[in-house]
This record gives sequence, structure tokens and C-alpha cells, in this order.
Amino acid sequence: MKAMPLTLRPYRSEDQDFLFQLYISTRAQEFAGLGWPEAQLEMFLRTQFNAQQSWYNTVYAQAEHQIVEQDGQCIGRLMVRREKDSVLLVDIALLAEHRRQGIGSTLLHELIQQCAQEGATLRLQVLKSNPAQRLYERLGFSKTGEDQMYVQMERRP
Repeated sequence: MKAMPLTLRPYRSEDQDFLFQLYISTRAQEFAGLGWPEAQLEMFLRTQFNAQQSWYNTVYAQAEHQIVEQDGQCIGRLMVRREKDSVLLVDIALLAEHRRQGIGSTLLHELIQQCAQEGATLRLQVLKSNPAQRLYERLGFSKTGEDQMYVQMERRP
């Protein structure tokens, strides 16, 4: 049976548990090699998640924070901040079992189309170690800068 189309809905406070599970799915592999007991790793990831949420709530308070759903189930998040002539992709993440199925590409294509219609440059930053960097390049993003951890990229309309 074919999966139902993706839907985006506004973030609600009751999504916090899902967002924590999403965060774990994007970061647990990174820390698995430390050999920490599961409870210690979860506590560490909870602390990191809370710091991320606090940062997002402070710096990106005006961002559109949406939950990605498929077949009525939460599978990811999309956060964008719209400015006068640009759109910042703050965060895009999918649960591990929903990656590499074209869902991220579909979401990005829609965002790219919106930016093209608005004449806005789409900007993002990605961890240097994140394989999504190759996807962004295939979608026409160009590198505009980097630091020790991140590559900054943009796609002009």
C-alpha cells in the first residue's frame, strides 16, 4: 500500500516528546561509541535537546515550526524563518526509518519553489559530517562559508 501524502502542521506543546525522540534519532549514533550506559546517554541527550530547544525558542522565536506527518504519524520537523529577501532553513529532520525515501527532498523542493515564487534566497547551515550536504548540493545549494563544525549554504532564486 502506498504511503499517504505528507502533511505539515504547526508545532504544538504536546509534540515535545516526539521532538525528543526525533532528536535522539538524529544524534544517538554520534554518541553510541562512547560506551555510556543507556540511562546516562539518554540524560546527556535530554540535556542537549533542552539546550537546543531553548536556543531555538530564543533565537528563532518567529520561525515557522512545523511537524511533518505521514499517514497521521509524526515523522519529522521543519523549521524556517522568513525574512525580507531570504528564508533560513533552521532545521529539517526525519526519524531514521523515514530517511532515504525522498521525503526530505520533497520537503526541500516545496521550500525551494516557495522561495523562487517569493524571489527569496534560501539559506541553511549543515554539520560538515552530515551526509545531507550532498543532497543540498544536488538541489542547487552553493557553499558560502564554513567554520570548524558547519558549512553555510544558499540557493538563490
